[in-house]
Amino acid sequence: MKAVRRLLAMVALAFASASSMAQFVKGNEAVKAMPDGTKKVETPPIPGAGLPAPCLAEKAGCTGSGWRMVETSEGLRECTEIYARPGTCRGSTYGTEKRTRIWVVKTGGQWMQCQRPDIGSKCVSTKALPFGEVQ
Repeated sequence: MKAVRRLLAMVALAFASASSMAQFVKGNEAVKAMPDGTKKVETPPIPGAGLPAPCLAEKAGCTGSGWRMVETSEGLRECTEIYARPGTCRGSTYGTEKRTRIWVVKTGGQWMQCQRPDIGSKCVSTKALPFGEVQ
């Protein structure tokens, strides 16, 4: 019985560690650790003219194809778009709520949308239709 409890405790610890580790995407070139311990975060550049008005994060119906998980200077955020414009993001619920998510990362100098918080998952250009997944 003690062995079973110990095994269950180890499994719970492994899941908790995996959830806390997945609060960022390893290899995301948009996040750079600075020598002073701070981090410098780059978000996708906002294109010029023609971008529609932002759909605010608190407005219903803005995330039909899923939340864009974007690392910002405030930390990991759930956004209605890849650009993380003011009002389009809210605090992350990753690890506490299941919802369709797409991870926005920079890899190889290109902005990509990944199915999971893993650069090795299905990733496509931010100009293509992404592969969302409930997480």
